[in-house]
Amino acid sequence: MIMNNRYIYGIGAALLLLFGTSCTDTWEQHYSQEAAGGNTLWEEISSRSELSNFAKVIDACEYDIVLNGSQTYSVFAPTNDYLSLAEADSLIDSYTLQKNQGVKTNDNRVITQFVHNHIALYRKSVSSMTNDSISMMNGKYQVLTQTSIGGKAFGVSNELHSNGVLYTLNGKVDYFPNVFEYLGLDSELDSVYNFINSYSVYDFDPNQSVAGGIVDGETVYLDSVVVLRNSFLSQYGYINSEDSTYWMLAPTNKVWTELYNEYREYFVYDKSLAAADSLQENNAKMSILMGAFFNRTDNPDVAFQDSALSTIAPTALMRLLQDAEPKGIYYKPFEAGGIFDGTEDIVCSNGHVRKAETFNIDKSKTFLQTIKVEAENQIYQKSLLECETPLTIRTVSMDNAFYNKLSGNAYVDVIPKNTSEDPDKFPAPKVTFSIPGTLSNIPYDIYIVTAPVEAYNTYATDEDRLPNRIRGILNFNNLDGKTQTKRLNAAESTSGRVDTLLIGSNVVFPTSAYGLAEPVVNLQILSQVSRNQTTQYSNTMHLDCIIFKPHVDEVEGE
Repeated sequence: MIMNNRYIYGIGAALLLLFGTSCTDTWEQHYSQEAAGGNTLWEEISSRSELSNFAKVIDACEYDIVLNGSQTYSVFAPTNDYLSLAEADSLIDSYTLQKNQGVKTNDNRVITQFVHNHIALYRKSVSSMTNDSISMMNGKYQVLTQTSIGGKAFGVSNELHSNGVLYTLNGKVDYFPNVFEYLGLDSELDSVYNFINSYSVYDFDPNQSVAGGIVDGETVYLDSVVVLRNSFLSQYGYINSEDSTYWMLAPTNKVWTELYNEYREYFVYDKSLAAADSLQENNAKMSILMGAFFNRTDNPDVAFQDSALSTIAPTALMRLLQDAEPKGIYYKPFEAGGIFDGTEDIVCSNGHVRKAETFNIDKSKTFLQTIKVEAENQIYQKSLLECETPLTIRTVSMDNAFYNKLSGNAYVDVIPKNTSEDPDKFPAPKVTFSIPGTLSNIPYDIYIVTAPVEAYNTYATDEDRLPNRIRGILNFNNLDGKTQTKRLNAAESTSGRVDTLLIGSNVVFPTSAYGLAEPVVNLQILSQVSRNQTTQYSNTMHLDCIIFKPHVDEVEGE
């Protein structure tokens, strides 16, 4: 496959951003093709003495070839009266410096903030009826009228050439950064910008590219379009999109460093993992920002004053179904102690940056969450011993007194089964659950929630109604990746009620399982009923869920 590599980052991404976006009158309404001059845009610009400074920048940035090619453009060129030679030389020096530092063309700020800010794809003509918003090559929208663009008056307008139309300007089109771009322009926020930008990649998109034919069985592209993709922004918020409106809470470099040094202790991975250090760094940094993006579509003005819903907040329906405080929702955000309190407000082209010298996002609203494992979810059932398999799932009916009192209105019965060759051995059913997302160096309280047999069988016998006596055994990895075992407390449930049993207090794991496909913490729950206790306890365990609750107050006080 042959691609126009010289401009893969220049005109390629622009085609993606601007294809079909103009709302202006079509060229055919005002001009005929026969009216076109013989010169290309570049030939005309480079021949005009009043545009020599603009031409110097275009030439130095290698955009002479672009404006000399077959693709059609509209160029809005500031005259020398409004772009001095000193300004042109400064732009060229900045472009060259970034280029020598390995900055890609499409990321070079002289290209994005100046060159692309004065060029639009396709022919944009103006008439007495024109009053439209058009998209420039950098994706910025500018108001185009019969006499101006972005408030800058035309000297010459509608000047037709072989590959586009030329306007001269009495001024420079103002560059207005979006939220993401502003992060890169503010030296106090470059830690945030550099982390987010590390996820940016440019992928060739054949569907948007202009094919020129087949050579040796492969497609040749006249213009190769590359698409900017950023997996972080696609997950948390398109703050780089001019078509969306976002607010972002952005910690300064000082705050970023403080939070990173704190959060990295929660993401210590065992050394057996090849990427342990990079996982620690990446997850610590991601956890700073995950609840800091706000789509204004989901936050209308009136509601925004009362509560701010970040992009990680669950939907309204999910919030109704949850029995825990939802993450990513911050109440009274503009009041004292609120997340926007004391922040500097910076208006951007697609929203606001709230620059934060203090970061008021409570980590219990983002990554420091209670972990709940539903016992009936087979994904977490790692092993079953001395019990009937599969586990019997019981569903609570709507007319039952325990409806909506059990998590998910379901639980499992772990029914003993003697798998020993010794018929006299008393079975002790055991079920091991994998626990996802545990953090390191955070104390957890561990609970097992049991269900009453009446939640399924209102006609249960007295023997069936007997309580459970259960114990937990933890397995987890140490820093060397070796399995450690911790025996937790035994606990007894109470008949006839949903019971939450505390089996472990202030349990701290040396390593984290956050983000791992395979959890490294496993909890075995076993019945602790002996043969001579069968009149006091049931050997069938009724398990609703397992809860790992972090000690948020102790973590905050560290």
